[in-house]
Amino acid sequence: MTSSLIARATDNAAKRARERDAWEAYEQLDLDVRRRIAPLWTIVPRTGLERTRGERGALDLGPGDDQAELNSWLTPRMDRLIEAMADGPGRLDAAHVEGNVHGCAVSLRRLITRSRLRLVTGPERHPALQRYAADLAFLSRRGMGIRVLVGAPPDEPMSTGLLSLLDRLCLPPSLTDLILDMGAVTDPGEAGKTAVAALDVLGTLVPWRTVVLTAGAFPRVYDSPAREPFYVSGRHDWQLHGAVRAARPTFQAAVVYGDYSAEHVFSANVPHVRPQGPPWGVMRYTAPDGFLLGRVPTRGGRDRADRVRAMARRITESAVFRGADYGDGERWLQECADGEGVKGSGNAETWIKVGHSQHLNFVVHQLMGAEE
Repeated sequence: MTSSLIARATDNAAKRARERDAWEAYEQLDLDVRRRIAPLWTIVPRTGLERTRGERGALDLGPGDDQAELNSWLTPRMDRLIEAMADGPGRLDAAHVEGNVHGCAVSLRRLITRSRLRLVTGPERHPALQRYAADLAFLSRRGMGIRVLVGAPPDEPMSTGLLSLLDRLCLPPSLTDLILDMGAVTDPGEAGKTAVAALDVLGTLVPWRTVVLTAGAFPRVYDSPAREPFYVSGRHDWQLHGAVRAARPTFQAAVVYGDYSAEHVFSANVPHVRPQGPPWGVMRYTAPDGFLLGRVPTRGGRDRADRVRAMARRITESAVFRGADYGDGERWLQECADGEGVKGSGNAETWIKVGHSQHLNFVVHQLMGAEE
């Protein structure tokens, strides 16, 4: 959901680009593609420092000064998400805001009564917040998801704890999705061993409604300003998926593929507003086994647009480009590459949205091909 008036406009654009207009990319997909996607949305923090993955958030069960601010910030975003989903299936993880129960109560109740989204909780979260999410899930009658952050092969205490959580929250397995979240994958071989162990130990505990294996390999581009303007990064999350399928071809439950789209695993841990964004953004394109990334400026005049279009040409002239007729993302990249002047060269927000659009469309077709 995030992107800066000349100096000030650049800053505002960068903020919007960091919010990531992922839901716009989703709602612009062809209906046949959307029917095959059940997104897992994570609400980014409203304020504060970047959240640590898997760390239990602060609990605030009483009204406080931040209640009205969180409600006024969160409610329109959730209403916009409900609109984007258009009654499509998916899940929502409110880990970064759910600690302020009063502040997010209106938004989450609207969400579960006006959409088909299922809420998500996790074993590491405060029992009071687990109970709150389960109560809302009971109200929705759609069940919920248990998101397990897998950093190492699971042991007996993890299995026991997961069974205890299901029992304590009165969650029937037939209405519960197990989401095995592998996080950032840099070594698909080692991650594959851990994922297979997680499937063998946790995936077989109960007859889950769905088992989802998700991971991310998109690099954290804003941490690497010294890189070459154009480079290729491996899609280790896709390689992980293939390794697990090969290791467990007859797993008792269908293992659903999941990834973080064209975004880094930790992107949703960052507050939606930062003081200032970088003076550049990233054009991104998903290849069968890698990500094409091009750093382009967000500030400047005609020179900025020329550099953006040159990067778009570098992508569209690559051997892995699927052609302008493949989808809206490819069409925009081709038009950008062929155009002139500032108009139509986009901004950080546009590039992220196009990145998500082409990725989601391609992965759906890639999975369909793997099933044939």
